[in-house]
Amino acid sequence: MPITRRNLIKAAGAAAALAALPGLVRGASLPAPRKVIVVGGGFAGSTVAKYIRLWSGGKVAVTLVDPSASHVSCVLSNLVLNGRMTLGELTIAHSKLGPYGVKIVRGQVTAINPASRSVTLSGGTTLTGDRLILAMGIGFGSVPGWTDRTRIPHAWIAGQQTAILRDQVRGLAVGGTFVMTVPKAPYRCPPGPYERACLVADILKRRGGGKVVVLDGNPVIQAEKETFERAFSGIYGGIVKYVPNATLLSVDNANRAVNTSAGTFKGGVVNLLPPHRAPGVILNAGLVPAGQSWAPVDPLTYESTLFPGVHVIGDSQATGQPKSAHMANSQAKVCADAIVRYSQGFDPLADADRTANVTTNSACYSPITYNAASWLTANFRYDATSRNMKLVQLGEADQWNSENYEDMFEWASNLFTDSFA
Repeated sequence: MPITRRNLIKAAGAAAALAALPGLVRGASLPAPRKVIVVGGGFAGSTVAKYIRLWSGGKVAVTLVDPSASHVSCVLSNLVLNGRMTLGELTIAHSKLGPYGVKIVRGQVTAINPASRSVTLSGGTTLTGDRLILAMGIGFGSVPGWTDRTRIPHAWIAGQQTAILRDQVRGLAVGGTFVMTVPKAPYRCPPGPYERACLVADILKRRGGGKVVVLDGNPVIQAEKETFERAFSGIYGGIVKYVPNATLLSVDNANRAVNTSAGTFKGGVVNLLPPHRAPGVILNAGLVPAGQSWAPVDPLTYESTLFPGVHVIGDSQATGQPKSAHMANSQAKVCADAIVRYSQGFDPLADADRTANVTTNSACYSPITYNAASWLTANFRYDATSRNMKLVQLGEADQWNSENYEDMFEWASNLFTDSFA
């Protein structure tokens, strides 16, 4: 399928391509799953919970655990900064999964026992499943001196942090400076930091001027490179200063300054995107090898390579695929398919047809101005030689425009509906 705007929109609701005929079990050591615990109610967790229930015909019980009653989408959240979206419009109640028979438990997971496939909640309750699926998103590495996330927000997990950054940008004086850091890859939403830089630059430009300093820990822009280079040097020339290879060293909260390998930079608003890794509770459970940041999994099932019966999907896994909402949705379907096959007495790893047809997709739209956007998509297929997902097709818009901007909302609506409703 050629990559076009329309195919990109349609892909938002499409299931991962999987073969229809399962293979026979090869003496699987775990019992056929009848009860599954899903931790995390974002795009990955909600999608996998929904599709396990759908594809099993309701025969596999699913409990979804999340500390909140709803999920606030990072998708489109940069538009909160310029007032084109509100946080209310990006908030999706987990109760929407109720009609599928998903049991919702509100609670903060404080410990994971991968050997018993159980989790402990902050109140002391323990939940155990035949399979445990972790869809817990990202965690942050430590940054010396970063002690006040209200004064220097990250706004990379949508919600209160987004509102804080929005209010700070609104309060920035005309001619003021906005400083943001970009962590070394991999991190959540590869084009996201550059998209945010463009939108803040657009706000300052419309207001009468200012500076946006992008301190990138990477040697080059990580996604839509040509698009963002044209934006930074073109419509935002004189506003955006892009600094590559700027490794973050420490933060001066009191003076709103960041110290990097490229120098010290101070701003009226500082938006710190720290190093990313799997959440601490996943690290503490031994699901991530020492010295690494992400949980290794088999991408045919997203089962941990370290603990059988534990699956990790979305941002926390280590397959090298982009960490995006669309990709999380896609991985969730591969995982759901595997769980349902196990529940029916089949081994998804033994089916050569399925193996040959496991694909995933990452797609997103990037607003560049108040009313124009670009897009990016990447298609992956399982490669038997490397036993990992291989990039097979990459596409992006050749220009940003208002048509893409309108399509962005249709794409997001499809993705939200497929994941949560």
